[in-house]
Amino acid sequence: MTASALAQDDLAAVIGLEVHIQLETDTKIFCGCSTTAEADESPNSRTCPVCLGLPGALPVINEEAVRAAVKVGKALSAEIPEQTQFHRKNYYYPDLPKNFQITQYDAPICADGYLEIDVADRSREITVRRAHLEEDPGSLQHEGGNIETADYTLVNYNRAGTPLMEIVTEPDFRSPQETRAFLNKLEEVLEYLGVFDATRDGSLRIDANISIVPENEFEQDETIPDDVLAAANRTEVKNISSHKGAEQALAYEVTRQKNAVRRDRTIEQETRHWDEARGITVSMRSKEEEKDYRYFPEADLPPLAVRDWQSEIEIPELPAARRERFQREYHLDAESAAKLTSRKAVADFYETVADQFDPGFAATWVADTLLGELNYRDLSVDAIASRRDDFLSVIELVDAGEITAKNAEEVVLREMLDTGADPTRVIEKNDLGTADTDEVAAAVDSVIAENEDAVEDYHAGEDGALNFLIGQVMQKTGGSADPDIVNQQLREALSWVAHSPP
Repeated sequence: MTASALAQDDLAAVIGLEVHIQLETDTKIFCGCSTTAEADESPNSRTCPVCLGLPGALPVINEEAVRAAVKVGKALSAEIPEQTQFHRKNYYYPDLPKNFQITQYDAPICADGYLEIDVADRSREITVRRAHLEEDPGSLQHEGGNIETADYTLVNYNRAGTPLMEIVTEPDFRSPQETRAFLNKLEEVLEYLGVFDATRDGSLRIDANISIVPENEFEQDETIPDDVLAAANRTEVKNISSHKGAEQALAYEVTRQKNAVRRDRTIEQETRHWDEARGITVSMRSKEEEKDYRYFPEADLPPLAVRDWQSEIEIPELPAARRERFQREYHLDAESAAKLTSRKAVADFYETVADQFDPGFAATWVADTLLGELNYRDLSVDAIASRRDDFLSVIELVDAGEITAKNAEEVVLREMLDTGADPTRVIEKNDLGTADTDEVAAAVDSVIAENEDAVEDYHAGEDGALNFLIGQVMQKTGGSADPDIVNQQLREALSWVAHSPP
């Protein structure tokens, strides 16, 4: 279909993703080199003849990488074949030391899976066409600029040979927002499986394929006919490294392509680079086709029989199932359950608290109070894993009424996170024990006597008067009074004042 014909219709985006994730293994996929980078690591120091592709060096498959891939396949409800095979994908790029990549072609380890996403209160099923194992190339460091303007480029092969799993979707996405939702959901699943570390540099990289088609060409089930998709030139955007970056890159590229079509310009079938600093995509090269890679079987690696592993390898309870269980078992609302299951470490911590305290109280403390303070400091639950008992002791003191929730959050919790202080010492230093009944009663009497106007306003039905008086009592007790007890005693005292003779 010509550009001018397309321009007469409303246009829609058709997007497919290729998500490359680094699998968490101790060693590289075909050799014994470590995958763990030290802070002061020198470039090209974590290498050997195998991952450098030196003549005569032979690859040996990493069993843990295969197990991790099977776990991913099971989590995606994908088909695990009787056997899988590795191939050589031939192309030249500076960070590919062998001038070919060991990957999988027509016999991937997983195929025909899916992942369900929710966007704007609507669920959609995204089909995973295939997921296969391969080795990561090295990394390029552009000095003095970006990929277009750098003075020169350095190559570091420390990453070369790290186990990768490439997850390829069908072109099922209709908006950049849907791709971000998919990436969020996928990362949740991978983290629960224990096969992926999002904090590792370069652990997730995304390539996206975008085509622009007439909106009225979609079928009723929102699929697009193959001939329509084939007629629309496809652009690939590479080197996206985050969920947010994927949404931004696709939003830019969809707008760029729609504008080109409406101006009767041809969309080139090409590969483009996402320049995150400038927020634009730039042309890299013409788009390769499958035949350009000259795939052929990797002769140094025999086929792997993997189907039996599907029954042997177990996967844990996944985020969606845990979310449903939290709502059913702990009677949580959907929003709280979603917060508490967004990361496995958070869900595990919550269940520890819920085993000892009321589940609703535990949810408020973990989902709102603790996560709120951690997020403010750009920390995760992992940062406090070694001090779990300290945080449980604070929750226990609040639950027992020995310290107010306000002081626990605003003084004790914040000082624990900011200085690493022991909660008991923080409480003693700041004299944060809850005020006794007599102290609260004395403060209530004093506040009523000192604020006659507010008392009159309360009896006149003004909503804010009681909150003002409660605040005055809390101030007199140094915040150590239980707000519920203050509320109760104030109401009783004000009722007595109202019925007292003049």
